[in-house]
Amino acid sequence: MRKVGTAFVLMRKTYFCSFRETIKIRFLQQDNSQDCRYTGPVNCVTKTVKEYGVRGLYRGLSVLLYGSIPKSAVRFGSFEEFKKRMVGTDGTLNGHQRLICGLGAGISEAIFAVTPMETVKVKFINDQTSANPKYRGFFHGVRCIVAEQGIRGVYQGLTATMMKQGSNQAIRFFVMETLKDWYRGDDKQMKVPTLVTGAFGAIAGTASVYGNTPIDVIKTRMQGLDAHKYKNTWDCAVQIMKHEGPRAFYKGTVPRLSRVTLDVAITFMIYDSFMHFFNTVWKT
Repeated sequence: MRKVGTAFVLMRKTYFCSFRETIKIRFLQQDNSQDCRYTGPVNCVTKTVKEYGVRGLYRGLSVLLYGSIPKSAVRFGSFEEFKKRMVGTDGTLNGHQRLICGLGAGISEAIFAVTPMETVKVKFINDQTSANPKYRGFFHGVRCIVAEQGIRGVYQGLTATMMKQGSNQAIRFFVMETLKDWYRGDDKQMKVPTLVTGAFGAIAGTASVYGNTPIDVIKTRMQGLDAHKYKNTWDCAVQIMKHEGPRAFYKGTVPRLSRVTLDVAITFMIYDSFMHFFNTVWKT
């Protein structure tokens, strides 16, 4: 029953994230030349459903389903590997070690899982808004992208993604590990309750949103169908600042905040529960 429950939670999380991610990307892809087609999250949802139906809110869902497991595996696996090499005799990390381990985990997942997944996902969502959508599904879309642009086609925005995921996980794991140590006090072996872990995860997710949304905006622009307008990551940032101003770097904060807060909370709850069970049945 626990396995069924976990699978159900993961499925609900993925569907919720797909909905939020679609709305976020539509906002981030807007520039001033489009005269702000969407005036807010509710307006974006309404127009999307009107034009493409409810299914339009879940464009790119298959990419999330295929990519969520390897992304989480690389993220937490690399974090534990870095942590194993840096942890002190008391089993904890100090402040800068938490940041380094989180940074390493983020960069690892950016290279091995997130960049291709995010690039394909953004292209899928953008393709839907074109006059003649050409991607019929995940594998068909990937084949088209690789055929037209080569492997580089699914690795657009790698630098920006490494910056985003690196800063993302550095902030999240720093906040998460700090809050856990604070809760445990002197008993470093205490198991933090699942709901408390979820609350800490929500706080960590919120901190990461406000800490690196500007990088997320640049990454999304670099991975969209209009990525050819930018020479590189730095040029993308310069053009956004020049033509749209500093506020453009925080487009999509609200939809991203609602998605990430729940996403991070659920992810840490599931991971901590699994690791507790794993360590109980297979002690090393």
